[in-house]
Amino acid sequence: MFASAEVGDLAHWTDVAKVVNDRMAERGITQRELAERSGVSVATLRKIQGGGEQQRTRATLANVSRALGLPDDYLWRVSQGDKPTATGPDEGLSEVRAELADLARRVEVLESHLAATADR
Repeated sequence: MFASAEVGDLAHWTDVAKVVNDRMAERGITQRELAERSGVSVATLRKIQGGGEQQRTRATLANVSRALGLPDDYLWRVSQGDKPTATGPDEGLSEVRAELADLARRVEVLESHLAATADR
């Protein structure tokens, strides 16, 4: 929508604030931790979390998105009124972990069968 790298007056800042605050709560991340992970100042994060009208660059929103485990353009898209799906780099990890645990159990069973066969 915007040709410039800045996100301005038409942005949906309350929606962005909700996403940021909810994601921080889900992950147990403090404002200071998010600042360290994103490279964005605590003062800027406070403004983003407050949801008031502001000027933010796409780069700032991308840094915060990435630090929250979301795709780089996620918060920018929310600021534009989109409702993107949260499929970030660590989305679906619980499913992968469950599959790995299942595979580990299967390997254990196979190893015990092999050991029992070798003892005969």
